[in-house]
Amino acid sequence: MDKRKKSARFRYSSEQVIDKPFNWSQIIRLFGYMKPYSKNLLPKAFLAMMVTTAVRLAVPVFIGVLTFDHAIKNKDTSLLIKLIIAISALYLISWGANTLRIRWMNYLGQYVIYDIRQHLFKHIQRLSHRFFDQRSAGSILVRIINDVNSLQDLFTNGVINVLMDVIMLFGIIVIMFVYSPELTLAIMVILPLMFFISTSLRKKIRRSWQVVRIKQAKLNSHLNESIQGIRVTKSYTQEKENMSFFNGVNNETYDSWKTATQQNALFRPFVEMSNAIGTAILLWFGAYLIQGEALEIGVFVTFAFYLGMFWEPISRLGQVYNQLLVGMASSERIFEFLDEQPNVHEKKGAFEFSRIKGEIEFKNVEFSYDDKRKALKGIDLTIGAGQTVALVGHTGSGKTTIANLVSRFYDPTSGDVLIDGVNLKDASLGSLREKVSVVLQDTFIFSGTIIENIRFGRPDATDEEVKNASKAVGAHAFIEKLSDGYETEVEERGNVLSVGERQLLSFARALLADPDILILDEATASIDTESEQKIQTALMTLLNGRTAIIIAHRLSTIREADNIVVLDHGEIIEQGNHNELMDDEGVYYHLVVSQFKMLDAI
Repeated sequence: MDKRKKSARFRYSSEQVIDKPFNWSQIIRLFGYMKPYSKNLLPKAFLAMMVTTAVRLAVPVFIGVLTFDHAIKNKDTSLLIKLIIAISALYLISWGANTLRIRWMNYLGQYVIYDIRQHLFKHIQRLSHRFFDQRSAGSILVRIINDVNSLQDLFTNGVINVLMDVIMLFGIIVIMFVYSPELTLAIMVILPLMFFISTSLRKKIRRSWQVVRIKQAKLNSHLNESIQGIRVTKSYTQEKENMSFFNGVNNETYDSWKTATQQNALFRPFVEMSNAIGTAILLWFGAYLIQGEALEIGVFVTFAFYLGMFWEPISRLGQVYNQLLVGMASSERIFEFLDEQPNVHEKKGAFEFSRIKGEIEFKNVEFSYDDKRKALKGIDLTIGAGQTVALVGHTGSGKTTIANLVSRFYDPTSGDVLIDGVNLKDASLGSLREKVSVVLQDTFIFSGTIIENIRFGRPDATDEEVKNASKAVGAHAFIEKLSDGYETEVEERGNVLSVGERQLLSFARALLADPDILILDEATASIDTESEQKIQTALMTLLNGRTAIIIAHRLSTIREADNIVVLDHGEIIEQGNHNELMDDEGVYYHLVVSQFKMLDAI
């Protein structure tokens, strides 16, 4: 099988080449990031550019007309020396101004890239869970890193260079017309053909850079999946197969870059060919005019300088246009994210929770993740303040969805969720989530020290408070045995820790935050029996007076819950305490019996 065909496994729905005309409004929006620097760096760079341009336009006149037609022709040595000094001074001024222009534009480019990346990351932090559910981590990284980086040349070189080159071209044409309209028109005859051919290249170049961005997103997504899933890959000895897929994706990325750079490369040789034709016209027609005494030698030399200078800005303008195409391809993807709005909105003047008693109420709540299949169907549920409620049911029954709605990671499709009588749609997200802690089965450990990870939800906690929280959940003992205790460095996802140890850290993190509502979503699923017994003992004290929602497949962990809610396909089919449900001999009873039979079999 062709390796490139195998990479189809990693095609994503976002892979679309956007085929629409050049969007100047989008480029203007992109350049809006330069506004904060419009009173400092931009004027400085513009002034330096004007000085450089003026000097470069003046030098050919000094060399050609003044030197040849006046100093040399009239054998005026004094004037020649003065002209040499003046030309040297002009070159020195140009060098200084150009150095400052480059320095200031580099500063400007770096500042703008910093601002765009900061804005994009800040915006992504505000987006709802649904956004991350629909995109891979790799594709998000491409937008924040690759797409933003690709704008660097545009802001560093493109903006001021465009102005400089346009002014340069206009100045050259005006000066050439002043000295010889006939020779100027003869040289410019090549321009219409050049304009026609360059226009035909634009669409191809733009589409090719869009394809590059798409292939990069695929490559990053596959790399992210491969690294995160390396244990599964090795467990099933699929390294060779995985490498084969990577080769396919890598080849596609390479081919897209190759195509884009080849199309870019067509422009400069075309400009050089135009320059060669223009030079031939200058030599032929210029010689003709000199022989007819219609043109001075000095003017001819000046034209030769200007002709060399003329095609240089045209070539650079082509490169800038390519930068604009790259910038547009990247900005389309960046603005796609920036235009994303959170699915969960916070109203103006939203209610701020100062303290939560913990009464939770679901009123005829329905919810769907994809607007097709309902995850919850008409849920009516009341959880009293300080109660511990367990959610039980098969996978896909709606347990985690209920927890997500309490944390307001999502809003109900219909119906209302209230805490202490306040509809969560009217509440401040920040004040709500400060009072609700969620402990997941798959614990995320950040790069840093143990103490920093525990303190994540409450950065101002003292070392003593961190240790007390760790002791309460039984994590203190194993932390003290680590090489540097609480100052032990752990890598991303805490690979130096066992699954159970990572889970204990997440308990300590949640309890240190001192939430009014605690949600445990399969939080004890990965903990051994001995650790689980320790945690259960700690939770009996820690959950006292605090509303808790426990989601667990291990029914032994929820026996002491005040209320056990049994869910099936998004509906509540039973609820009550352990003894009541066992006496009813319904679904819960059979779940308990089947689990204990499995344990006996083991």
